[in-house]
Amino acid sequence: MFNAVIAAAAETETRNPLLPELYDIIWSGLIFVVILFFFWKLVLPRMQKLLDERAEAIEGNIAKADDAQRQAEAALEQYTAQLADARAEAGKIREVARADGQKIVAEHRELAVSEAARVTASAKVQIEAERQAAVVSLRSEVGTLAIDLASGVIGESLTDDAKASAIVDRFLADLEASEKAAK
Repeated sequence: MFNAVIAAAAETETRNPLLPELYDIIWSGLIFVVILFFFWKLVLPRMQKLLDERAEAIEGNIAKADDAQRQAEAALEQYTAQLADARAEAGKIREVARADGQKIVAEHRELAVSEAARVTASAKVQIEAERQAAVVSLRSEVGTLAIDLASGVIGESLTDDAKASAIVDRFLADLEASEKAAK
């Protein structure tokens, strides 16, 4: 038995403990090849298909995001253009409103000036008519008084209307001439 232990020890000494037996290497290699074959034929194509689908989905989402960004930029440009147009139109409307307001003010000013001129002319005409009426009334009253006074001074009645009118007119003309000379 001692020989058997020594023989076993001698056998173990000649073999490297780090290297497995040849049958272990063959069976491990065979199992590795079988697993590699199934992995290569079943798992790897499914994984590649899954990765391709995922890459397509990501690329599709990126394309959609790019489209959405382009649409958003286009909408922003359109909005900015519309806003600029609206501001320009608002400015034009304000300018038109100012011009219309100035026209209205000018028209009303002209109407007021013409109305004032008309009222002034009408008042002047009315004043002149009243002055003429007053002059005519005063002439007749002064004439009557002058004739009565002259009749009293002369002592004779001045019943001749033409003669009385001539005397009154001459008296009033002398009175007006003396007033103008006094001014």
